[in-house]
Amino acid sequence: MYDWDFSILWQFRWLLLVGLGVTLLFTLATSLLGLLIGTVVALLRLIPSWFTTAPLLAYVGLFRCTPVLVQLIWFYYALPGLTGIMLTPSLAAGLALSLYGGAFFAEIIRGGIVSIEPGQWDGARALGMRRHEMMRRIILPQAITRMLPALANQGVLQLKNTSLASAVAVPDLLYQSQIITAETYRPLEVYTAVAIIYLVVLFPLTLAVHGLEVWLGRDR
Repeated sequence: MYDWDFSILWQFRWLLLVGLGVTLLFTLATSLLGLLIGTVVALLRLIPSWFTTAPLLAYVGLFRCTPVLVQLIWFYYALPGLTGIMLTPSLAAGLALSLYGGAFFAEIIRGGIVSIEPGQWDGARALGMRRHEMMRRIILPQAITRMLPALANQGVLQLKNTSLASAVAVPDLLYQSQIITAETYRPLEVYTAVAIIYLVVLFPLTLAVHGLEVWLGRDR
């Protein structure tokens, strides 16, 4: 029977805390950049022009239909070979995760906007509003309430996806756990502790997303 010993992890507590900090910072940065990319892509996709929408459809399809781990490895190893520009692990992983998240954010935002009833658009046009005024004052305030749960859920998924950044040596929580495992030869304790840390961080977030869905559903 295996003899569990979690006490050995105490001497590596700072490595775990640093890894957790990198994970949270990476999640925040890639989520915000992905949200910005997604917003721009979603708004541009609403323009009725194949010249505009075709490359955006290709971008969304490419990043939504390929595994994020493959994207991370491609950006780190293949992109420098094509461009001659060397990327640090953090930059390559940040770029890949931001573009990956941006593709999903784009579809969430676009779906929220097009879900608004045609009568709202017609009413805004009848009032003589220009397109940007219509979006700012009528459409987006209604669409945001519909988008929020899905956007929050995508943020939670983004946090879980950052664990894959360890594949290109980003010093996140999972990468630090690999270092600790190499030092202690106690992978069961290390990865159990890492799983508990992720659970402590993610479980309240998932409850918050569920609460947001319930609150918005009741409000509507």
